[in-house]
Amino acid sequence: QVQLVESGGGLVQAGESLRLSCAASGSIFSINVMGWYRQAPGKQRELVALITRGGSTNYADSVKGRFTISRDNAEKTVYLQMNSLKPEDTAVYYCNAEIAYGLGSPTKSYWGQGTQVTVSS
Repeated sequence: QVQLVESGGGLVQAGESLRLSCAASGSIFSINVMGWYRQAPGKQRELVALITRGGSTNYADSVKGRFTISRDNAEKTVYLQMNSLKPEDTAVYYCNAEIAYGLGSPTKSYWGQGTQVTVSS
């Protein structure tokens, strides 16, 4: 059983910062790509940022230069530092991880429960 638990969401004003965390636990052999997605009311879930096990990153154009994704492989945790937040960043943010439970086993995609980020103008 694998769980992803997010924390760090909240209500902030435009221009302020938040840091999200997502910790993986359970039967984990290795974690490949980890990422953050978000879903605003009435919209589809969209990619925010991805990070590979080796540290390569990819960002949505809308957050480049403002958000930074990082991970601690030993702690099985991924972070999202969000600076210069805008009202349009308001959404539920979900953590995702591709996890293998054993040597040679295929990876499976897991999702966290989501954490609300609200940015007021």
